[in-house]
This record gives sequence, structure tokens and C-alpha cells, in this order.
Amino acid sequence: MVTEHLLSSRGSPYPLGPTLQAEGVNFALFSEHATAVELCLFHADDEQKEFARVLLQERSDGVWHGLVPGLKAGQLYGLRVHGPNRPDLGHRFDATKLLLDPYARAIIGGFRWRDDSPAHKAHVSSGDEHPDAHDHAAGVPKCIVVDPAFDWGDDRRPTVPLADSVIYEAHVKGFSKLAPLPEGLRGTYAALGSDWAIAYLQKLGVTAVELLPVQQFVNEQFLERRGLSNYWGYSPIGYFAPHAAYAASPQPGAQVAEFKGMVKRLHAAGLEVILDVVYNHTGEGNGDGPTLCFRGIDNATYYLAPPGDPEAYVDHTGCGNTVQVAHPRVLQLIMDSLRYWVLEMHVDGFRFDLATTLGREGNGFDAGAAFFDIVRQDPVLSQVKLIAEPWDLGPGSYQAGNFPTPFAEWNGRYRDGVRTYWKGDRGSLGDLAHRITGSSDMFHSAHRTPAASINFITAHDGFTLTDLVSYDAKHNEANGEHNQDGESHNRSWNCGIEGDTDDPEITALRRRQRRNFLATLLLSQGVPMLCAGDEYGRSQNGNNNAYCHDSELSWLRWDRGEEEQRFEDFVTRLIAFRRAHSALRRRRFFAERTAHPTADKEILWLRTDGCEMGESDWASPHMRCVAVILSSAPIGGVNAPANVAQDDTFMMLFNAHHEPVDFQLAGREDVRWLLLLDTREETGFVATPAEHPAGERFVSESRSLCLFRLSAGSSEDARTESWRTAVDA
Repeated sequence: MVTEHLLSSRGSPYPLGPTLQAEGVNFALFSEHATAVELCLFHADDEQKEFARVLLQERSDGVWHGLVPGLKAGQLYGLRVHGPNRPDLGHRFDATKLLLDPYARAIIGGFRWRDDSPAHKAHVSSGDEHPDAHDHAAGVPKCIVVDPAFDWGDDRRPTVPLADSVIYEAHVKGFSKLAPLPEGLRGTYAALGSDWAIAYLQKLGVTAVELLPVQQFVNEQFLERRGLSNYWGYSPIGYFAPHAAYAASPQPGAQVAEFKGMVKRLHAAGLEVILDVVYNHTGEGNGDGPTLCFRGIDNATYYLAPPGDPEAYVDHTGCGNTVQVAHPRVLQLIMDSLRYWVLEMHVDGFRFDLATTLGREGNGFDAGAAFFDIVRQDPVLSQVKLIAEPWDLGPGSYQAGNFPTPFAEWNGRYRDGVRTYWKGDRGSLGDLAHRITGSSDMFHSAHRTPAASINFITAHDGFTLTDLVSYDAKHNEANGEHNQDGESHNRSWNCGIEGDTDDPEITALRRRQRRNFLATLLLSQGVPMLCAGDEYGRSQNGNNNAYCHDSELSWLRWDRGEEEQRFEDFVTRLIAFRRAHSALRRRRFFAERTAHPTADKEILWLRTDGCEMGESDWASPHMRCVAVILSSAPIGGVNAPANVAQDDTFMMLFNAHHEPVDFQLAGREDVRWLLLLDTREETGFVATPAEHPAGERFVSESRSLCLFRLSAGSSEDARTESWRTAVDA
């Protein structure tokens, strides 16, 4: 029961959101079309009890603001926004609904979808112009005023160059839920920042953890009806608030300090933190979704409507709504949020979900859209890692290769090209060559480098690596959608039997295929991203859309067997090998094909007979094998210093044929090649590396990859065909 109805002092319209001051807390909320805004205060020890309402009387350029004296950190609050309830005009104001502050730094409580719940009924947007007059504040989330003070000590960002990065995509809860940690610590920010987690990540050798969404999110009604939940977190409702359920401490607001502590510890270990952020839509869904924040504050401002139909919602995201990024105040919200996570939470970068939506202006995607222009000139944001998922579900959605610098991009064509090649499909060799050399066909323009390509074989969305080689089709029945959800064209191959099998030949081939995939990934130009769990062989039983499973189906296992540990050791060695060799992390693309002699080329592609690949070879649909030589030429950019270190010369043999193939090893008579890696070996790396002379007929196992290092002779001699003269004689 409300005991007081107070008036605030004038306060300030900036900054937006709650600002803790010596005399109290300043609140500022933008709503262009509201007629009044009330601040509702709740007891910290009982979030259901509202004890006062404060009218924010001042309005400056659409911002309602006021300072409430005496309030302190830990204060719980919500907002009631008055205005026209006219869905036909795009307005869905309803003061009976308690709303979240878009700038809230912490949120307590959840919103549960129950058909018999008064809170649920009150917060669903029915489009009724005569809303329910009852007050249903109980049972909905509340905001928390947070003290931003934190002892960062000497925290410094690792600032690992993107070209030198190895990204590990992980879920905060799923990473440690089954970990050998105290039960109360598992699945939390604190667990990810623990000594145990840091030791594992350092041993693996990754440089950055890319976290699935950690901004406060909500569940969808259809999932709760099925007894499932939004595990991945792509339904945001608080762009400044760390998701409360990932905090080990039950204290309201503790999630903020715990998140900061996690970042600080990871930084001290040399590990960067990248956030997967979702600014393209919110968890409020379409017109049948709940009114929890943006819809009730100013629906016509925050959401994009079809031309001439303000009651409806444009859905470029598949999630019911699309954020109106082009609106100046919405763009301000996004930029303020990004800066907050960098400046206050010390994160090192962002992966933008469905980023094509962020660049939609007027008739479609525009690489010069305001969002990109503002980020590029921002002295803070332009200096962190920026990664775009270059697609959405709207028209002209696939924009891979079209994002401006300094954005890197998830390279879906890399994923598809490498999968198609190792599956053994005809005509896939030429595309593989583009993908493993940095996808210059996509990124060579606009001063971009191979680091613009974030290479991946698998990600959270899709098959795990083990399932990629174990299933021809998705098996998503557990999602409750009759196996209709998830991608149907996976470019996967079960190696002969669908699902689990004890057949020794099939299981051996599957292990070899997994080694092929990750060896390709970590020996490619560009930036590799590893999906958590693939380093040991996690399976989701063929489910390629496990977004709704907060269970052991999705969590990482830590009681790993001998074979799993052997594969993890292989991945660890691959990452270490990549880190040791700058030839695999070039700062510029290989020189374009020229008329220069073979020995002058930085990269050389050879047929199995040792002759250089010609146009007809690349065009042949039957070619499934190729040798590639990377020279030891300087790998710096155009302005690289003269003393830049040269790396070794390497040769890789790719064989996606279903039978063993003889390769004639390249080079002059005095050239020797040292075999380092052969995926036919269960350990991947050769236990006792052996030298092989140029001209030798080396037998490559079916569906395998081999890596050699030049051990005798010059790089120039290694890139010639002079051995053929001696052989032919």
C-alpha cells in the first residue's frame, strides 16, 4: 500500500537513468509522448511493498527528471508512465503497469508467464484502449539503485591484437554448472573468474571469452508452458544490468560488483571479455507480449512499425519486434549502454547479434548508417573489439563482408565452406582456398585485413562439433516444436550411421573429421572462434537449437574420459602452435595472383603431382585434394618495420577424398620437409616428427590433413618444381 505521494525537486535531465548523489538519487527518463511519469519506491527487504510514489514534474527535451533526497544505494524502484493508450497510433501507455527503467544498473525479480497470474494479465499488451484499472506491481521485476564504486586496483585491459586472438564462446552458467567447485559458486560470474576457470582457460590457450548474453533477459511464454526456459538469453529487457541469475550472491544488486570482479580477475590472467549483445530486439515481443519496459515508456519511439500501420511491429529478428535504432534517443540508449559496459564494467569488446538490423535505415542496410558512424568516431568504442553477426531475418539480410571498419564479422561462409569441403562435396575446393586464406574475396576492400574474418566451424547456434560428424539431420524434438525449429541445411555428415554407434571404423572416422575441422580452423588466416565444449567433444544428441535447455544437454561436462582428454590436448597444442607462428596470423592478405615466377609468390597451391594448380584444376568439380605452401616472406603490413621477424615455411596437404592419395612433395633436390601434424594420428601431432625429401610420394590418408615445416633448403627452393627435372631424368 502506498503511504506517500511525493514531489521531487527539479533534478537534472542528464545523465539518463538513476544517478547516486550526496543528497539523494537523480532520476531521468526519456519519453516523448508521455503525459506524466511516476517513480514508485519499494522496500529493500520486501520488493512487493511499495511505500511511496514520486511525481517527476520536470520535463526537458522529452526527458522527465527529478531528484529524490535521502535515497541511497540499494533502493528498489519502478516507473509508471501515463499517456494515450492508442495502439492505432502506436501508443500503448498504461499506468497500471509497473515498468523497468531502461537505464537500470541492476534488476531484481523475474517475470513468470502464468495464465492465472494477475501480474501476467496486467502486463500483457492486449491493445485494449481501456486498460485494467487494478494495480499489479507485485510479482514483476524491480530496478535497484547501485553504488558504482569498485576497487579496480591496477586493472588493465590485455588489449590483445585481434589478429592474435583466439576467441572462446561460452555461456556463463553452462561453463561451470557441473564444475568441481562449491555448489553455490557453480554457474556464476564468480565461477568464471575463479582460479579453477582461469587455470583451464590459460591451459587451453585462448585469449578471450565471448559470453552469450549477460544483459538482463526474460523468458518467453511458450517456453514456460513447455517447462523450458530461454537458456541462451537472447530476450533482453535491461541493457545496463548484468543478468541477476548468474550472481553467486543473493544480495540485491550484488551482480554488478560480482561481474566486475570476474572481469578484473580475467584481465589479471591476460584474458579478455567480449559480450554478445542484443540491441536489435527486446524481450517484450510483439503486440501479444508483456509490457515490462520500452513498450510502456514510449512504444512509438522504441519499436519499428510498418509504414502506415503503427499498431503492428516490424519483425526483422524473428523475435516479434525490431528496435528502432535510427531514432536519435534509441541510438543514444545503445551508445550509452555500450560505453557503460566499457568504461564502468571494463569489458573488451562486443559481438552484435543480428547486426544487419543495426544498420537498417530507410529502404535497407546501409554501411554508412548512423550507428556505424557514431561507433567509428567514438574515442571509447572505436578502440575495443567490435564483431558483427552480419545477418538478420529481414529483406537483404545477408551482409557478410559489407560492414565498415573497425568491425570484424562472423564469417558464415567460412563455416559453410569448410564444412562442405570436409563433407566431401563436389566443387568445394576453390571456396576452401578463399576461406583458409582469410576470405579476401569478402574483406579485401575498404582497408580491411584477414582479422576482419571471425572464423568458426560451430557456435552456440547449431550442431556441436561432435554432432556435426554424427548426424545428417537435426533432432530437436525435445524443443517441443515437432522438429520444425533450427537450421535444416547443416552441411553435416554422420560418417555412415545416424547418431551414437560402437562401430570402430565410423567412430575413428568421426574423431579424424573433428581433428580435420579444428586443424583447419586454427591453421587458417583470420581469427578463430572455438565453441565451448568442442575442445573435448560435447554433444547435444543432435539438437541444433538448444536455446531452451538449461540442463545437462547444454552444460559442459568436466568428468572427461581418456579420448576426450586426448582431443582436448590436441586442441591445446593447435592453439599453442598458432600462437608460436606469425605466418598463421598475417596482418595483410596474400598478394594477388601475378605473372611473377612461382618462387616469388607468398602462397603456392599445388596439385597432388606437385605441379601448380591451374584455372582448369580449380574449376574441376572432382578436385578434393590440394597442397598449399606458405612462404616465410615478411608478414607485416605495407608499413611494417624492415626488421619484422620472418616465420618458417609450411606446407599443408588437404585430402577430402574417401581414399588415400599420393602427394608429390614440392621443392628442389636439397629441400626437406618435417611432418609435424597428421590427422590420421589419434593424437593429431606426430609423436616423432620425421623428415621427408622433396619429390617423395607421400601417402595421405583418406579425409586427412597434414602439416609440414621446411627443415632444409630455402623457402625459395621449396616453392619450385625443379625436383621434377631430376625425377624425369
